[in-house]
Amino acid sequence: MIKLKEIPEKQWIKFGIWALIYILFTLWMQNAWLLPGLIVLADIFLTKVIPWGGWKKSGNPSVRHALEWVDDILFALIAVYFINLFVFQNYQIPSSSLEKSLLVGDYLFVSKLSYGPRVPNTPLSFPLVQNTFPVIDTKSYSDWPEWGYKRVAGLGKVKRNDIVVFNFPAGDTVALKVQNPDYYTLIAMYGRETILLDKGAFGDVIYRPVDKRENYVKRCIGMPGDTLQIVDNQVYIDGVAAKNPEKMQLNYIVETDGVITEEQFRLMNVSKEDRELGSGQHNPVYRFPLTQKGKEIAERLPAVKKVFVEPDSGSDMYPVDYHTGWSRDNYGPLWIPRKGAAIELTEHNIGLYSRCIRNYENNTLERKDGKVFINGKEAETYTFRYDYYWMMGDNRHKSADSRSWGFVPEDHIVGKPILIWLSLDKDRGWFDGKIRWNRLFTTVHN
Repeated sequence: MIKLKEIPEKQWIKFGIWALIYILFTLWMQNAWLLPGLIVLADIFLTKVIPWGGWKKSGNPSVRHALEWVDDILFALIAVYFINLFVFQNYQIPSSSLEKSLLVGDYLFVSKLSYGPRVPNTPLSFPLVQNTFPVIDTKSYSDWPEWGYKRVAGLGKVKRNDIVVFNFPAGDTVALKVQNPDYYTLIAMYGRETILLDKGAFGDVIYRPVDKRENYVKRCIGMPGDTLQIVDNQVYIDGVAAKNPEKMQLNYIVETDGVITEEQFRLMNVSKEDRELGSGQHNPVYRFPLTQKGKEIAERLPAVKKVFVEPDSGSDMYPVDYHTGWSRDNYGPLWIPRKGAAIELTEHNIGLYSRCIRNYENNTLERKDGKVFINGKEAETYTFRYDYYWMMGDNRHKSADSRSWGFVPEDHIVGKPILIWLSLDKDRGWFDGKIRWNRLFTTVHN
């Protein structure tokens, strides 16, 4: 047994520094159950009852060398795990829903501190993997333990027009072989029994905890307590027209009497993936997204005769099991739930908010004989426990967003993109502008 007075002063200083950091971390987490970890720190630096570095005394150089690598790898994994959970994580833009504000091929640093990091729902998970190991295609996390929602203090809160990374709210239940569209849309299309029985087509149906649902990135258009409406592609908040994002895009039909060249497409900033060529009666008719600036350029091209907004699809949107008649370009009005606010449980409100009540706030909801029962008790009103947000893409006609799958609860908020550290253009070669140098190490404008 080592006597405390025999411990070198240097070890006491190391212990003091790490103990202070650990205590501050415990206070930040607001969790006194973490304090016994000080005993482990005391043993590592002072008492050394457990031979933490016993492998260093091995007489076999090969063993020492191998264990040094193991020690370094374990330390790196633990460091990455904590940085990824509480400070920032890397994120790649996978789709064009936020173009031209964020581009496909942008690699971002997402700040967890901006809105306050969440204590993980699934603490036993592999770092840098969202929910599935690549190649071997197995879960990257343990279902036990699963903790409830808790967010610690951050630098601020979600603001209107912030670009936000969040967990996909309709990703709680997933048909593994068909993950797009989401499970609830699949039910509306094919029926629950078909999806559960036809594993060859849909695969296993699994549940995912909040922090293991896929990460999405959109712009926060609606705040808790807002009443949102979309009329002819213009968003209104509480009856007032919202300011549109500077680089917002809509899909346009472009009628021509000739062919649009590659150089002209680049001038309009239209990617190869976005170009759709229709069948005009005599000349090409194109369909692609444009910003206001891109539209003005298109109208000046010699081959272009007419440019007009693509007609509204008229398809049903969220909620998929409640037919509102709302569509992509004309939606609402819809009130966004606010923590502590109550609604009357009418047929209309249940259709709009049942997913919030059941799936996000973990209640049972039943209707019997014209009455509503929540958790087995008759109820005429419901009070929300969470704040909710309305997320939309700047590329309005090519974005699967809240119009498709509804509200984003506060416990699904991951963080705020702050920096683009790399940007690759998939339409170009390495010696033809593959790297978008002008975007490297630029901040994300909200």
